[in-house]
Formats: sequence, structure tokens, C-alpha cells
Amino acid sequence: MPVLAKWITCDVPIDARDAFAATQRRWSVIADQPGLVGQVGGWDSRTSRAHVLALWADTDSHGVFLRDRHDAVADAGGYTGISVALGEVALTMSGAAADVAEAMDGGVLRVADCHLAEGAEEHFRNVQHRVWAPAMEAAGVLGGVLTGLAARRYLVATFWPDAATHRRYAEQVPRLRTEAAADADITSMTGHVLALEPTWRVRAFR
Repeated sequence: MPVLAKWITCDVPIDARDAFAATQRRWSVIADQPGLVGQVGGWDSRTSRAHVLALWADTDSHGVFLRDRHDAVADAGGYTGISVALGEVALTMSGAAADVAEAMDGGVLRVADCHLAEGAEEHFRNVQHRVWAPAMEAAGVLGGVLTGLAARRYLVATFWPDAATHRRYAEQVPRLRTEAAADADITSMTGHVLALEPTWRVRAFR
């Protein structure tokens, strides 16, 4: 079960995409890293940005990785800007996959980066359990995580088998937003639907 999520966004010029993708393929060497649950990523079709999501079993193992191996693998690799957000997993969502590690083998990652109104966190987390998670499971989600990245900032990351399955679920979102009273909780949200790049995927040894 993941305890820690790491959300990375990189600004990548069009002419540097091949170099950036090559650096992402090199991350497969950390598949044997103790505590790694998995790492995936892809391109945002609306921008020139690349996004990477890594899940870790605990904070200590992530700290050991940063100390002992991160710098040997990391490379500027073509990006001109980077942001990294790290936080504790507040909810693991079940789905068609046996666990979240298996869910990361899906073809599509949907991310909702939510900033909440003051005092809205308890209700927001409650409706993830009561409204969103059951609806996504019924729609065919493989699994996902809800992560608190900062004060009143939450990342909802869900894995889907393919774009068609996610599109069918997305048709329900307006109704679900009303049921969850999302407009009262969320002051701003950035959404990403990423076709995951197979060669960027790091499957942790198990």
C-alpha cells in the first residue's frame, strides 16, 4: 500500500522531447529500489509539459533513495522548468486491479489537482469515499490514490485501462460534481488526462 506520492511536472520544449523521453527510460534502473511501489508518466496533450507520478511505500525508503541513488540517475534531460510536490496518501481507491501497483500498468492516468476552500477538507475527503470512489469503481477504474500535497491542496490520481473507459466515466462527472457539492469545496482545479508512456513505466520488483 503506498504511503507517499510524488507528482512531478516538467516544461519540455518540443525539440527536446526525444532527449527528455530518453532520460525517463533510464529510471527503469530503480526498479529494485526498496519501498518503490511504481513510477509512471506521460505527455499532457494540451501543453508541452510532461508529468510523472511515483508512489512509495513509506517516507524512509524514499529518503534513502534520494540520499543514495537519485542524483546518479537524474538528468536535466531537456526540460526548462520543473516542479515537484510530495505528500502523504490519504486514501487508496480500489478498482479492477488487485492493488495500486498493478493499477499503474493501466494505459491512462487521470489527475485532478485540487485547491480547496478554507474549512472544506473534511467534506472533500468524505465525498471521495462516499461519491467519487464508488462511481469510479463502477465505471471500471483500475485503482487510484488521494494525496494531500499541501495545506488545502489534494491530488486525485486514478488509473484507467484505456481512454474509452475513462471517457465513459467522464460523461458522469457533471452529475457527480453536483452530488459531491464540488463547487463549494474546490476553489480551483487543474485536470490532466495522460496517455501513459510504456517506456517510462517503472515496475518495482516484487
